[in-house]
Amino acid sequence: MNNNGTGLAIGYLSSSVAILLFGSNFVPLKKYDTGDGMFLQWVLCAAVWLVAVVVNLILRCPKFWPFAMVGGCIWATGNIAVVPIIKTIGLGLGILIWGSFNALTGWASSRFGWFGMDSEEVSKPLLNYIGAGLSILSAFIFLFIKTEIPTNACSVDTTPLMTEHVINTPDPCAGCSWVDRLSSAHHRIVGCSLAVLSGILYGSTFVPIIYIKDHGKRNDSMYAGASQYDLDYVFAHFSGIFLTSTVYFLAYCVIMKNSPKLYPKAILPGFLSGVLWGIATCCWFLANHALSAVVSFPIITAGPGFIAALWGIFVFKEIQAAETESILWEKSPDVS
Repeated sequence: MNNNGTGLAIGYLSSSVAILLFGSNFVPLKKYDTGDGMFLQWVLCAAVWLVAVVVNLILRCPKFWPFAMVGGCIWATGNIAVVPIIKTIGLGLGILIWGSFNALTGWASSRFGWFGMDSEEVSKPLLNYIGAGLSILSAFIFLFIKTEIPTNACSVDTTPLMTEHVINTPDPCAGCSWVDRLSSAHHRIVGCSLAVLSGILYGSTFVPIIYIKDHGKRNDSMYAGASQYDLDYVFAHFSGIFLTSTVYFLAYCVIMKNSPKLYPKAILPGFLSGVLWGIATCCWFLANHALSAVVSFPIITAGPGFIAALWGIFVFKEIQAAETESILWEKSPDVS
């Protein structure tokens, strides 16, 4: 953690850029059909990896640590649930929920030294704990926010009680994904559950990198001499993301008997979303280096929820503003 003025300025500026991009990176996809999300996640992760290639060349190809790829694998596993989350509970509420659990997992693992990491100290522990407590409170409040998601024609709730059998009539749900077939009652349960799980996985994504950095300070460790500059691990981390997403997509193709559901119109929006996410994550790496993870996590994971909620309220009309405007400010805990 850099305590000088320049380092702190870089840390907070990077955090601000990351917040804006994380809260907006799925917006380009909102109006496009993405099906079950498996094809989209692969396109997005390909764009993320290309961002890493550019960053790696700028940094003149620092040493590659394979263990840093594990964090990317964890993130990609959580990411496959993003499309079902957005389609069931909406963009704004989805980011609010997974952002809260992301913040709590990342903060706790760094603050208390979970998974073999060194515990991190803060200058004002009381304020740090208060901020974490507000995140916990907001996480449970967000679970009760009402959303207005358009009902898909394939939802079982729209099936009439009595139907007239017509010969050779195509099934209107034949091309629908499993998400589209969920009933309205199951939308919220599935969406919130997946958002919580994704948030916990997202919160664990930096653990391998921090582990390498902490053990790099020890002469008796296999990671002795490892770089303390977080951006040096971007290429390994993003390579783990792309490799894992490719494995998941190939497994999906096998399950679909080599007939995966592809959505050409979502390719360019998905690529743009991946580029925005890649840039945002690079800014997060910079913030981790300048501020330390125990400070950057509550800031960067709380902010995107507020940005996404604004998109959900004023643009996509997903969240009922009258019931939520009073609690959005709880996404700004004090982490001094």
